[in-house]
Amino acid sequence: MSLRQSSFFLRFLTLGALAHVYVGARLIPDAQLPATGAATAIIALLLSCILIPMGMLARSSVNPPWGDRIAWVGLIAMGLFSSLFVLTVIRDAALLVTWLVTLLASANLPWLDLRRYSAWAVAALALAGTLVGFYNARSRARVVDVDVPVAGLPQDLDGFTIVQISDVHVGPTIKKQYVQAIVDAVNELLPDVIAITGDVVDGSVEHLAEQASPLGSLRAPYGVYLVTGNHEYYSGATPWIAEFRRMGLRVLLNEHAVIHPSGLPMVVAGVTDFGAGAFDPQHRSNPKAALAGAPADACAKILLAHQPRSAAAAAPLGYHLQLSGHTHGGQFFPWGFFVRFQQPFTAGLHRLGKMWVYTSRGTGYWGPPKRLGAPSEITRLRLRTAASGHL
Repeated sequence: MSLRQSSFFLRFLTLGALAHVYVGARLIPDAQLPATGAATAIIALLLSCILIPMGMLARSSVNPPWGDRIAWVGLIAMGLFSSLFVLTVIRDAALLVTWLVTLLASANLPWLDLRRYSAWAVAALALAGTLVGFYNARSRARVVDVDVPVAGLPQDLDGFTIVQISDVHVGPTIKKQYVQAIVDAVNELLPDVIAITGDVVDGSVEHLAEQASPLGSLRAPYGVYLVTGNHEYYSGATPWIAEFRRMGLRVLLNEHAVIHPSGLPMVVAGVTDFGAGAFDPQHRSNPKAALAGAPADACAKILLAHQPRSAAAAAPLGYHLQLSGHTHGGQFFPWGFFVRFQQPFTAGLHRLGKMWVYTSRGTGYWGPPKRLGAPSEITRLRLRTAASGHL
């Protein structure tokens, strides 16, 4: 671990410990637990404070299968505590507002009961949300259908289908069986093109090549294309690019492919991750270079870019559609509200100038096996003919 990483992790541990102290101080006394119950709650918070960083470190510091088992426990604890912390903050804010209102209205409320019941409600909601979120995350991603109108698209290509998967995050809790279920679902859709928009893996080729191997079974008549996400660079992009190519996937590194459905030229371009240049200057993301030499008469120009914020540079270049991921749609409450501070789009289909941008909520998940309000997806996009005035 580098000095920079060590410094970050120390700050993470400190903030995590303070957050656990805050939750314990706000909930345990108000819950009016008996002595044994209070002691159990304190021990549970201490375990959570220990297990969360252990879960983050176990994958890289402990050999399988124990590394994965520790990661499972730690990441579930992270998801549970995240909800517990957020709900505690919301509870405190609600209690403060209620106190101010009653003060102004000169009203009396049974404060001891209100604080006790709200403390129990926070714990119950956090646990319920974690269980439901676990079920959602571990279920196979649903298929989401999206129609994209493209001005001037020839009638012969109306209904041309691109199936997108993104942010699978093969790693300590997502293994071969999970990936195989995604691959089977995608192949059943019989797409014309398959697009994989980054963050496929969370770990080294040595540890995860076999777990990611079902991706080599993806099939589409006009190709299976992949671009790198930020997690590829955390995991060693160069060996993973070689491994993806060995699987038979077409990796687009600021370049494009020209396909000819119905004999008509169409461009599928791809850029490296928005922040790739910080890891390798030769991989600096460049939507303009990705389009260099493409036929000017291409009936559709599709860009694969892991992060939605690549759209600002891509929109003026004549792309019709950008496919992105990265955001996970926030994955679970309340993180979707914070995505918009970094990315222009959180999820779904949007316009930027004359270009459409579709942002997938992701096909897997990252970190805690938990999804609430942001279901995972396999996206089936159909290009539709549209008059130029109705783009």
